[in-house]
Amino acid sequence: MNISLTGRHVDLTDAIKEHMTTSIETLSKYNMDIISIGVVATAQTKKTKEFMMVEFAIHLSHKNSIIIKQSDEDLYVAIDLAIARAQKAMRRSHDRGTQHQKIGLNEIKHETNGGINLSEAQEALEDEIVPVELSLYKPREVEDVLQELKDSTKLFDIFIDNEGKTRVLYKRNDARFGLY
Repeated sequence: MNISLTGRHVDLTDAIKEHMTTSIETLSKYNMDIISIGVVATAQTKKTKEFMMVEFAIHLSHKNSIIIKQSDEDLYVAIDLAIARAQKAMRRSHDRGTQHQKIGLNEIKHETNGGINLSEAQEALEDEIVPVELSLYKPREVEDVLQELKDSTKLFDIFIDNEGKTRVLYKRNDARFGLY
């Protein structure tokens, strides 16, 4: 793991460098194959208020890089906050890789089907055709539909009358019936 420590408008003392390296070493516990870590500490002034900004660029093999920017009035606090955020990001990335089982799609299909070959079952079903008559498309008398609507709790019924028109018989609020 290559570590690059850079200071912009900040002198990196030995104590700051040691604090950064010991904080960075805590990231190795996630076993994420860290290629390099670049740390840039910057002193900035905004509206006559001086603050420190720390940027971590963590480059992982076979994964996306993790970039974390953190600012605070104290450089040590900014480093600690950035490392905490980096640990959280590394933990999430590590958990994504380890918690998901590496099972192929075919094995999952086989387990869920109980060993039944779906292609053979589908071919067996293709040969069988079952005709079904729908009662919705049979012509019905308005009086029959009215009697069914009175006996049921439905508010309306859609049907085809003897003339081939699609009709709607519905209950009105005044306890009468309407017909479209």
